[in-house]
Amino acid sequence: MKRRIFCFSFLLAGFAVLATSVFVTAAAYGNYFASVKREVVSETGYIKAGYEQTGIPYLEAAGARPGCRITLIAANGTVLYDSAKDPAQMDNHLNRVEVSQALESGVDEVIRFSDTLNEQTYYYAIRLDDHTVLRLSRTTNSIYSFFKGLIWLISAIVAAIFLLSAFVASRLTKIIVRPINTLDLQHPANSQIYDELVPLLSRLKRQQEQLAANRTELEDQKTEFSAITDTMHDGFLVLDSGGQVLSYNKSALRLLNSPLANPSGESVFTLNRREEFVRMIQSSFTGAAQEKIIEIAQRDCRVLATPRLEGGAVLGVVVVITDVTEMQEREKLRREFTANVSHELKTPLTAISGYAEIITAGVAKPQDIPEFAQSIYDESRRLFALINDLLFLSRLDENGFVSRESVDLYAVCENVKKQLDHYAAEKDVALAVSGEPALIRGISVVLDEIVFNLMDNAIKYNRPGGKVTVTVSRAAGGCRLSVADTGIGIPRSQCERIFERFYRIDKSRSADIPGTGLGLAIVKHGAMLHGASVKVESDNTGSRFFVTFPFDYAEAIPYPS
Repeated sequence: MKRRIFCFSFLLAGFAVLATSVFVTAAAYGNYFASVKREVVSETGYIKAGYEQTGIPYLEAAGARPGCRITLIAANGTVLYDSAKDPAQMDNHLNRVEVSQALESGVDEVIRFSDTLNEQTYYYAIRLDDHTVLRLSRTTNSIYSFFKGLIWLISAIVAAIFLLSAFVASRLTKIIVRPINTLDLQHPANSQIYDELVPLLSRLKRQQEQLAANRTELEDQKTEFSAITDTMHDGFLVLDSGGQVLSYNKSALRLLNSPLANPSGESVFTLNRREEFVRMIQSSFTGAAQEKIIEIAQRDCRVLATPRLEGGAVLGVVVVITDVTEMQEREKLRREFTANVSHELKTPLTAISGYAEIITAGVAKPQDIPEFAQSIYDESRRLFALINDLLFLSRLDENGFVSRESVDLYAVCENVKKQLDHYAAEKDVALAVSGEPALIRGISVVLDEIVFNLMDNAIKYNRPGGKVTVTVSRAAGGCRLSVADTGIGIPRSQCERIFERFYRIDKSRSADIPGTGLGLAIVKHGAMLHGASVKVESDNTGSRFFVTFPFDYAEAIPYPS
């Protein structure tokens, strides 16, 4: 704009000066030539009067003046007198326009140009009373020659005016543009500016207010969007058509194990360069949605890449990343659990079916039938116990026990000891309960199962002549149940896995020991239901299980006096 104003002002001033110079020169020349014509006409009148009184001698005297040519022409065109040439050598002038017109109308004038001499001659002819024609002429420079004589002066003046115009235009442009350059666009209404710009400033003010409102709304939406996405456990990425990150949340960076804290504007491949991830994102830019489970940083992540299409072109890709590690582990456990349940159910059912088939077919000897019946009975009880344990675990998983009451953990241990005294005697294992009464706000049947399974296992996997010691004691913020045995012990590497369902340390040896393989799983889930923790210690002298109930669930009470 500044350049345009300068150029326009400069050229306008220059053109005005140039046009003025031409018009002034032309006007000056016009005035000059008009005065020449007036002088010639006036002088013709004087010479006519003198000629009519004294004749040709007067013409000879008048023709001696410089700048004026006098010619006397007869009615037949013969030149009678000429102040510049010998009349005898001159052509007949009857064909001259001014002469012929003067003979007809009495007076005429004409201008003739000389291109070679760059001059012009003014002829004025008048008819005299004796029917001769008196003609006067004056030769002057043409307008071109006149202008040429002044060209250097005019050029100097025009150049000076151009320079002055350039300076004035530059200063004027700065003065005009300075208020516009210093315009406060943030507060246009406060600007001191030209009246002509008031409507524009008013519109700018309204636009600023609208932009501010839109900006506030966008910031609020962005803050709300960030608050929502940052609290998501799933990762979220928005990519443009070039694969650069437009938007993301913290979970995406965590799940992708990204080295960047702020990947905005960076390539998505800087977040993670695993081959599966790179290939999947590249495939999504072909326009097809991609879904795959990828292991990233020892976690299983389901990555879903959905392209955004418009008119067949991929404008970007939305990537959602979900941590499915626990789900994968649960699915693995479910498959293992299903296989184990199938195996555990199949074993007693096979025995029951086999013995029943032998008896039904009449193949069994009469003396063997009681033994087969006993085996069917034992396997049925084993199957019944397994089903009961599965149902109990199912209720624990679904938190199916809702009724809680005050339960004395020490009394529970005494009752369980009475149930297992006969079994301990058969195994030649000494069973003892010690400690102090402890009230627990819990579920009686679940606590009974916890204690029963711990004591049953301690007897089952003990040595002949061994010992099982059950202790109920106070603990920091709660109470503790301890079950210690002098049995075969548990390898340290497997102390964490023994709480898995159907897990057996030595399957070949465990096959000879009755049980469902769900006892310690019931202990773990029952303890979790009461907010308790389970810990195991084991070596070659035996194993020790500790179940610690927190203060919120337990309250130790003193022995009654």
